Amino acid sequence: MDADILTFTDRGIYCPQGDFFIDPWRPVPRAVITHGHSDHARWGHDHYLATHQALPVMRHRLGDISADGMAYGDTCQINGVSVSFHPAGHVPGSAQVRVEYRGQVWVVSGDYKIEPDGLSEPFEPVPCHTFISECTFGLPIFRWQPQAQIARQIADWWQANRAAGKTSILAAYGLGKAQRLMTMLPQIGPVLTHGAVEATTAILRAQGYPLPSTLQVTRDVDAKTHPGALVIAPPSALGTSWARRFGPQEAAFASGWMALRGIRRRRGYGTGFVISDHADWPGLNTAIAATGASRVFVTHGYTAPFRRWLEDQGYQAGVVQTEFGTDHEAEDPLPEAEGTSP
Repeated sequence: MDADILTFTDRGIYCPQGDFFIDPWRPVPRAVITHGHSDHARWGHDHYLATHQALPVMRHRLGDISADGMAYGDTCQINGVSVSFHPAGHVPGSAQVRVEYRGQVWVVSGDYKIEPDGLSEPFEPVPCHTFISECTFGLPIFRWQPQAQIARQIADWWQANRAAGKTSILAAYGLGKAQRLMTMLPQIGPVLTHGAVEATTAILRAQGYPLPSTLQVTRDVDAKTHPGALVIAPPSALGTSWARRFGPQEAAFASGWMALRGIRRRRGYGTGFVISDHADWPGLNTAIAATGASRVFVTHGYTAPFRRWLEDQGYQAGVVQTEFGTDHEAEDPLPEAEGTSP
């Protein structure tokens, strides 16, 4: 058997023949990027390659970078290695990276979810020999309810707050989750956004993603001008003077981690909605089976128990130590107190 076409280094996942890295966390000459979250698209690389859809947000976050974009499904050759992007369903523009050399096919999933959300490009399984899968929520306790059901729960909460004369503040990460929420919720009232959320939303809206009208919170926009509004803000905004300007209010956090009551209690989130842009337990297993891969490497999340599970199912499995999921601007980062094991 030929040597593995991808290896694991202290800078990231590396292709020696192609001389490129995938989502490296330390500066490298050539970086292939799965999506724009800041734990995967980091500053300092000499050149970036990503989907056309991911690049605008990456440029907004990283500044003046040297970068090329590719369409989903197109293939380029890098030193004789075939590289292509395929939808991951995680956030707008997110991709899995397919790498082929001398008949070997590896797929790096990045982050993914298999339930279509009506905004992100829907996940597509990619046949391969070896699959590198995230397992952020790689325990059987993580099983998401359908998006429509969560939307009803959030809408009922918002409506009850409006009836009580309160502003609803919903904390969600600024790329992907925030836009998904504003897309899936009914138009009960005005939707206001924190500046960090609005900046990303404006970029995605300009790209043609179907996003509803929102209004950025400024000195002239508050609970008096927009009573009963829903405010979508980063988690870091909860409990700050920025949030207190809205007077009587109810705050909630939208995250897959809200499935764990201990986290919700320790973080002081009175209301939590369990919704994630990562695959749950059934989603992980479904996605892995659909690749047809015989070998699976798992990364960031409950890696040790998920690896054991995969081995019990007959896979050749391993764990890749990465620095993904360590940036709290990313969607559903691992809680500090939880670590990477149950």
